[in-house]
Amino acid sequence: MSRRNSITSKELLQDNQELIIIHAGKEYRLRITSNNKLILTK
Repeated sequence: MSRRNSITSKELLQDNQELIIIHAGKEYRLRITSNNKLILTK
C-alpha cells in the first residue's frame, strides 16, 4: 500500500489567509473562510 504525501493547511498557507495555485496554466485560489473552512475557487 502506498502512502500519500500530506501537508497541513497551516504549513501550506503559513500565516496567510489565501494562496494562489497555478495548475495547467490556470489560477486557483485556496482560502480560509470566516468559518475556518477551506475553499478552492477558479
